[in-house]
Amino acid sequence: MAIETIWSFLGVAGWGEFWWVVIGFAGQLLFTARFLVQWIASERTRKSVIPVAFWYFSLGGGLVLFSYAVHRGDPVFILGQSMGIVIYSRNLWLIHAERRRAAAE
Repeated sequence: MAIETIWSFLGVAGWGEFWWVVIGFAGQLLFTARFLVQWIASERTRKSVIPVAFWYFSLGGGLVLFSYAVHRGDPVFILGQSMGIVIYSRNLWLIHAERRRAAAE
């Protein structure tokens, strides 16, 4: 398969854009992994739970996808990811603050 065929399929014109698409896919994979983590954790406990790893995958995927969105110049995608990043960060902050309080007691 010629590289031009791959670039055409991905809608890129060169190596620079190709690597940004790879970065975008990597971010999407991180973001998708959070659902697998949550599902496995819930199945193990037989109830719905959200493990801390869910929030780390959310933040990691959100940051990578935000970078990709900025590179692409997509304001809808940028806004959507930026809101998620704030929420994921806040949840991690609350989790770690609770752990610090518990450790201090």
